[in-house]
Amino acid sequence: MTYVIALPCVDVKDKACVEECPVDCIYEGERTLYIHPEECVDCGACEPVCPTEAIFYEDDLPDEYKEWYDVNANFFSELGSPGGAARLGPQSFDEPSVAKLPPQAS
Repeated sequence: MTYVIALPCVDVKDKACVEECPVDCIYEGERTLYIHPEECVDCGACEPVCPTEAIFYEDDLPDEYKEWYDVNANFFSELGSPGGAARLGPQSFDEPSVAKLPPQAS
C-alpha cells in the first residue's frame, strides 16, 4: 500500500508534504508531485499537511481520483527507484496524462 497525490496538487506543488516525508519519497515533476509507491513506508505524515487535500491513502482514493494511483506509479517508469527525491532534484517532465491537462485554476 502507498499514499497517492491526486489532481488538486497539479499546478500548486506546495511541498509541505516533502518537508514532512521521513523517507524522501515525494518527487517533483514539472507540474505536480508524485509519491514513489515502492519507497513510501505508509507513515501518513504527508497527508495532514497538504493544503489542497490532494494526498490519499491508496485504499481511500475517491472514485474521481482512482486513476491517480497509476499516474503516480507511471511517473517512475523511466526513473526507476532512485532512492530519494532530494538527491535527484526536480524533474523537467510529468506523467503523460498530467502533462496533457489544461492549466488548473489556483
